[in-house]
Amino acid sequence: MQAINVEQLSFKYKHQASLIDNLDLSIEAGERFGIFGPNGAGKTTLMSLLAGLLPYKKGSIKILGTEVEMNQNAVNKLIGLVPQDFSFYEDLSPEENMDFFGAWYGLDQRSTKIRTAELLQTMGLAQVADKPVKTFSGGMKRRVNLAIGVMHRPQVLFLDEPTVGVDVQSRNAIISFLKQINEEGTTLVYTSHQLAEAEDLCNSVALFDQGSIIAKDSLSNLLHQHQKEGLEGLFLELTGRAYRD
Repeated sequence: MQAINVEQLSFKYKHQASLIDNLDLSIEAGERFGIFGPNGAGKTTLMSLLAGLLPYKKGSIKILGTEVEMNQNAVNKLIGLVPQDFSFYEDLSPEENMDFFGAWYGLDQRSTKIRTAELLQTMGLAQVADKPVKTFSGGMKRRVNLAIGVMHRPQVLFLDEPTVGVDVQSRNAIISFLKQINEEGTTLVYTSHQLAEAEDLCNSVALFDQGSIIAKDSLSNLLHQHQKEGLEGLFLELTGRAYRD
């Protein structure tokens, strides 16, 4: 079953040339799928389109068979998003944030309370559940961000740089948690500049440059095909070594 199916998708910002041009992409349910490319390649724009944050006029994006553009409310129940920018209220505590977002996701109070306690314990935040998030370290804030994104048990989870700026312990905890929910059935769509981390997490990848996919396969197949030992070498071979803005 396809978790995501993109056909002939095109997108551009006003007064700019096309950033994404006639893109086709399919991601199978249950995959840990990575999207990688140089700065300016359009990765974050693509993630925003897939998650329904940007409207598109040409092409099709379906999440588990549901067209995103015409069924945003239904799609919001299927997906979760962990953006690079923090998506919580810093003056509130983790509990207060999750109470707010639980209501936004449509969870009842009892379900929200149970899920909040479960996630804060898993994320190592139970002892600071009533403390303002603005007092937290970067790694703790990343874990709050992740907990909010998975609160409603999404079937597809989009992750844009989910571990940027965190310590080794937080990164390890986050990646372990992502693998766990993937084993339980959540499809992961991930982008990051942490290529070593990506090798550990992703089993399939797409390299994205200038609005197009230039390679897509299992990571092992791509490394074998291009005779590379790691994702960094593959990335440089296919996208070049020149500076990107």
